[in-house]
Amino acid sequence: EQAVVPVVSLDGVTREQFLRDIYPRRKPVVLKGMELGTCTTKWTVDYLSQAEGSKEVKIHVSVVPQMDFLSKNFVYRTLPFDVFVRRAAEDKHKEYFLSEDEKYYLRSVGEDARKDIADIRKDFPVLAEDVQIPDYFEKEQFFSSVFRISSAGLQLWTHYDVMDNLLIQITGKKRVVLYSPQDAPYLYLSGSKSEVLDVDNPDLDKYPLFVRAKRYQCQLEAGDVLFIPALWFHNVVSEEFGVAVNVCWQHLPSYDKSDTYGNKDPTAASRAIQILDRALKTLEELPEEYRDFYARRMVLRIQEKAYRNDYG
Repeated sequence: EQAVVPVVSLDGVTREQFLRDIYPRRKPVVLKGMELGTCTTKWTVDYLSQAEGSKEVKIHVSVVPQMDFLSKNFVYRTLPFDVFVRRAAEDKHKEYFLSEDEKYYLRSVGEDARKDIADIRKDFPVLAEDVQIPDYFEKEQFFSSVFRISSAGLQLWTHYDVMDNLLIQITGKKRVVLYSPQDAPYLYLSGSKSEVLDVDNPDLDKYPLFVRAKRYQCQLEAGDVLFIPALWFHNVVSEEFGVAVNVCWQHLPSYDKSDTYGNKDPTAASRAIQILDRALKTLEELPEEYRDFYARRMVLRIQEKAYRNDYG
């Protein structure tokens, strides 16, 4: 089953409209006509490459368009930012690491990726001046602003984040496929990522339940903003060379303090999973038929106590 992500075009959605009409529904929405600053007209390849000069950036390099975080079918390399931008905008490369049609992807990180959270204002101060981020959240809720640049054709693996975020598409076009958190049982998860790499032509012998996941899809043009609520799975294809800024904000009281990427499960969720693992280990003391019976009772208890029954 497939659904189209709704589009809201009101020549800019005000904070009041967003918080009243969009945010409480907890579903993805494409926002058009937003005031994003001068970045939408200024950010040509020439301007980008000279604006931040030759500072070093760490990038993903992949010989295939479909990047897979689980099997790591890419390598990390470092390039001066101006060189990287020009290479990412090319279809064929005269200079390359792996092959002349390799793909590039920058997901900006802080100064020390293990400790510092990505913030375009600190990491790319000149470019940050050109961007106006919608003020849909309180200043103290701000978590990160991630600068992203992709080669044409690059596809990012399906994953979820634990924070609400806005994907601000500044130049280029993207296709985004999304799945509801409710469909997690059909996505063959490994941590926060889905094992189903090819969402258009999935291997249904290997992933038979995937057909049950309802697919939501949208096209992002330059200047569009996609609201992705926390826990919604998303798979992104850059249809052209493009630049985006991803803004995440915190809306829960407790997140994992060591989380610099915004994708570690909240501390209460991690604790609950550890307790469940201990409970399952305890069941191993019983013979198989008893283990099966009490495991089914545990599933029923979880459904009864914790599942929502108001999904539309």
